[in-house]
Amino acid sequence: MEKILVLGGSGFVGTHVCEKLVRKQVHVTVPTRRLAHARNLLIYPFLTPLELDVHDEAALTRAVAGHDAVVNLIAILHGDQAAFDKVHVALPQKLARACIAGGVKRLVHISALGADALQAQSAPSMYLRSKSQGEAVLMQAAIGAGAGLTARAGFDLTILRPSVMFGAEDKFLNLFARLQKHLPIMPLANADARFQPVWVEDVANAVVKCLERGGIASPDNAPHVLELCGPDVFTLKELVQLSAQLSGVRQGRGRPVMALPRWLGRLQARLMELAPGGPLMSRDNLDSMQRDNVASGKLPGLQSLGITPSALLPIAQDYLTQNQPTQGLLAIRQRSH
Repeated sequence: MEKILVLGGSGFVGTHVCEKLVRKQVHVTVPTRRLAHARNLLIYPFLTPLELDVHDEAALTRAVAGHDAVVNLIAILHGDQAAFDKVHVALPQKLARACIAGGVKRLVHISALGADALQAQSAPSMYLRSKSQGEAVLMQAAIGAGAGLTARAGFDLTILRPSVMFGAEDKFLNLFARLQKHLPIMPLANADARFQPVWVEDVANAVVKCLERGGIASPDNAPHVLELCGPDVFTLKELVQLSAQLSGVRQGRGRPVMALPRWLGRLQARLMELAPGGPLMSRDNLDSMQRDNVASGKLPGLQSLGITPSALLPIAQDYLTQNQPTQGLLAIRQRSH
């Protein structure tokens, strides 16, 4: 039985990836800092949670050994430069060395749309620069060009760059819908920023396809890079309005959206950064939006894996409608009282 290590397997994307792998009777190992964080995975056969700190290189190397392939889904959206570097650059470096030491020949790495390993410093945000640098260190290791590696070292590398992802458990459309249930108006920075949202199920299917096929054929054994996007492009304002309509805010009318000038948007984000807990929006998030989150058209996409990209509207309508007081589970609960 094939064995695959999934870093970030208990997260939004990871849960979908793990489910698809165990359905194929693949043995999956999911490292987690605390076993309690992987409670949602305990129902799956062929899946083993493993308590360890993935940033501990010695422990990571031991965990990687004996696996046929590795998937890296670990990422953060908020933090300072040190935090982004730790997760998006240092961890891929450690993972690459662990794969080479353990003889692992396949690595699928989730990056981000807008990242570019060849032009990392030109990215507009810490998030995208660190994602780009993480791609670069993996590419160097994959072709055996990393420090101390021989030309025979390396592994098959597939880098997936998804746009913003939507799905029943997302923190994107659900967040906008929840905010509009409580705010009289929706103040919005970068309202004209463009996105090409992709369904989390399509991303998970892409990961599995890449594991099965070892990526897509490319010249000179170069790493494979794909852009994962849905079929439709929306502005941020349109997505905010759509989330309200589908979740029934003000009988589907939603809240008035007030586009903020750049200076006021950055002030709002700064205040959010000072709030306890993770911020809803940071200044670095706004910087990332300076680059449209849409496919470049220069790289293969979901279709190259035989996956037809799913449209946002019917799927989002299904799960956002469930949160309406007259629909779905909420209505059943209310009628039972």
